[in-house]
Order: sequence, then C-alpha cells, then structure tokens
Amino acid sequence: MILRLVLGDQLNEKHSWFQKVDSNVLYLFQEVRSETDYVVHHIQKVVGIFLGMRHLAQHLKEKGHRVEYLKITDSNQQSTFVSNIEKIVKEYSIHQIEYQEPDEFRVDEDLKSLKSLGLEVKMVSAEHFLTNRSDLKEMFVGKKTYLMESFYRKMRVKWNVLVDENGQPLEGKWNFDHDNRKKWDPKRAVPPPFEFAHDARSLLEELELAKVKTMGQINPSCSVWPINRTEALQVFHYFLEWLLPLFGDFQDSMVQNERFLFHSRISFALNVKMLHPLEVIQAVERAYQEGVVKINQAEGFIRQILGWREFVRGIYWAEMPQYAKLNHFNHKNPLPDFFWTGKTDLNCLSQSIGQSLDHAYAHHIQRLMIIGNYALISGIDPDEVDRWYLGVYIDAFEWVELPNTRGMSQFADGGKLATKPYASSANYIQKMSNYCQHCKYNPKEKLGPNACPFNQKYWDFIGRNADAFRKNPRMSMMVKLWEKQNQNNLSS
Repeated sequence: MILRLVLGDQLNEKHSWFQKVDSNVLYLFQEVRSETDYVVHHIQKVVGIFLGMRHLAQHLKEKGHRVEYLKITDSNQQSTFVSNIEKIVKEYSIHQIEYQEPDEFRVDEDLKSLKSLGLEVKMVSAEHFLTNRSDLKEMFVGKKTYLMESFYRKMRVKWNVLVDENGQPLEGKWNFDHDNRKKWDPKRAVPPPFEFAHDARSLLEELELAKVKTMGQINPSCSVWPINRTEALQVFHYFLEWLLPLFGDFQDSMVQNERFLFHSRISFALNVKMLHPLEVIQAVERAYQEGVVKINQAEGFIRQILGWREFVRGIYWAEMPQYAKLNHFNHKNPLPDFFWTGKTDLNCLSQSIGQSLDHAYAHHIQRLMIIGNYALISGIDPDEVDRWYLGVYIDAFEWVELPNTRGMSQFADGGKLATKPYASSANYIQKMSNYCQHCKYNPKEKLGPNACPFNQKYWDFIGRNADAFRKNPRMSMMVKLWEKQNQNNLSS
C-alpha cells in the first residue's frame, strides 16, 4: 500500500493524485500540535485550515478514495507529521510514502527524515506554482540583489500574459503602478464582503479541549474565508464582477473602518491551493480583453500574483535557512503590547492591528506602510515581527511571510529583496488614508506632545543609519534633509 500525505496548505482537489481511485492508496490528513504551536496563530487561521482539510478529506471519501484523518483531539494522535506517519506505516503495512513538495523549509527538512524508515519515499510536484524552487536563484546567479521587475517581465513573456505576439507589453508599458496610487474617493461605494455560513462550533470545542493557544476572535457561524474550491471560486468571481473595476485605482488606499475595500480576499485560497494562480491570472486578463476593466486594474492585480508571489517564493528557497536569521540593523526592541490588543492612541495602528486581530486580515499597504513601517523605525527585533505576522494573518505561510516581512518590510536582509527600506513619516499615511483625520496626533507636527510619533521615529531612524544611507541612491536625499534639519535646530 502507498501512503500519500496531504498537508494543510495542499487543499487542491484538482491535483493529479485525486483523479484516479486506487484501493492501494491511503491519503493521510493530520491536525498536529507541531503546526498549531510553532507560533501563536489567529483562531480564524487554525479554523480555516482545519475546516478546509476536513472538507477535502470528506470529498475524497465520497469519491471512493481511502482516507485516514487524525483530528487534534484523537487519542492516537502523535503530535508531529513524522511520528504519526511512523504509526500509520505499521498499522497499514505501508511500503511506499509519497508527499507533495512542501512550501516551508522546516516542513521540507522534517519530511526528509522519512527516509530513515527504510521505505521508498517519493516527493512529487504540488502542481501549483508557476516557477520551480530554484528558478529565481538561477536567474540571478552571481548577483547581490534580486530585481522583481526583470523577473516579472520574463514571467509575463513566459506565460504570454498581457503581451503581444512579439512579447511586448500591451499598451506600451510593463508597469502601471503609477496609476494605482489614488487615495480612496468616498463617493465610491464599497460592496459588502462575500460571506459564508460555516458552523465551526464543534471544531472550536475541540481546539479548546486540546488547549491550542490562539489569538484574535471568530464568528463560529459566519466567515469571509472559503474552506473549499467551490467557495473560493465564488469569492473570486465576486471580486471579478464587483471589485476588480476599482481595485487598481485604490489598491493602496486605507480607509477608517473599511476592512477589505476592493481587494480580492483570495490569498488564503491561493496559499492553501484551492485556486491555481494561472486560472486567476487568465481570468483577470480576460476581463481586460473583454473591456470590463482598464489595463491598470488588470496589470496591478496580475503583477501581485505572477510577479510578486512567485518572486518572494524564489527568494525564500534561494536564501533559506540563513535568511530567517538576518538582522541588518541589529534591531532588538520588543514588540509593543498593543500588537496583541490593538489598543493605541495612534489611530492608523489601532485600525490596522485591530482589523488584523478581528479578521485575520489587512491588505498589503496596511501591513507594509503602517504596521511594518512602525516596527522598522521603532527598531523592533525582526524575529518578533516575523512571529507576529506569521501568526496573525490567515494567508501567512513562511515562504511568503518571511521575504515580505524580514526582507521588504524590515529590510533585515540588507537589500537582497528591496532597493530601499520601506520607511516613512506620517506624510505618507496622511496621503493614502483618512486615518489621520480621526487621530489625536497631528501628522504635520514633528515635535511636541501633539506631534505624530511616526515623524519622530522616522527621522530618528534616518539619523541612526545616516552613514549607511548616504551610499543608497534612494535614501541619500533623506539624509541630506535630516542633516539640514539638525543644522537648523542647532542654529536656532
């Protein structure tokens, strides 16, 4: 008998494994403590993954497949992937083990130890990503940094997306990011999120019985997160019809008490493989070809999937495991307590962190330019930042979280991923949101009790790294401004 392992982020019912029923194949699903406990996860993340696993397992059973499912509360639960597999191997006289290529380095290393069982062990493709693990490293061999734009253009040509017959970009430009930085127009109504009726009460009782530690809150009977492919497609089609026409324009906007604006909310479905990236990309491209959306709406979305998503995965596999230890600025400050409560007088942080705790979600600018920006200019230890991001967001898995936080957000890799630190004063927050209108602090003041802390922290960050930033073409101007301010303060 062959044992096939299905992980919680491999919920792809379209995988070739499942296309043929074979009584000599046993599929193993595991809810294990090693996965719930390596960081404190948001309760919606744990529930979303476990409900997704249970749904796929039941779907396979109904199709005639043999399935073994180990729940978190089962008495025969061994708490780790490998220990459970050892037990199943003995029970079913397994002679071969197969597993799909894991997305995370620690799981990849863990499953390599299966060879010690003395059986044939085979790793197969997850049939999901549009690049191989090693593609990015090979593309930039000998280079000190990775350039997303050049990678993205090659991916556009390779997959024939938004290019003409000569491989040139449609409408003459590769990147329409300049058109996608509008502040939200309050005249534009935001459609309500597409929601599902999920009964998570019994699972929540099991998690409580197992004493699984989580953060955040959950509605046990309603969710905005899909738990199977059918629901994931419903969320995506809702995005195509109601949200995509305004996504590009306002993708960087932040609005008081607006959770999702025009964002798709398919990142969770993509990262657990309910949806395939190519079907998503091609559907958005068709919307442009049919005149439903403009080029900047389509290109801005496609760049996130075809470009950035594949790009950060490539960096992850090119740089691990040392990447997880990088701390370019030697930041050591602890994470403030309000990261766990959302209770702070800084309204932008209260909104972004509070939303994260309530909904296991914040969009990319909230994550980068509010929460990440604050952590960076405050000198918070990137280890603590990583753990928080990895736990709080429903779509966060290490392969995508780590390059985004330690690399782009915290610049802890010293510039392998980004050409400059993504740090800013209150000026950017005021420009892209209405948070400052509802805040006790004044975004225009730099000193005094009413001054926005982002201003003081930003210029302190520039000052303490001035020597290094003088050598960075994208940061040298800010050093000159910092020096000018210091000179003016001394002379006055």
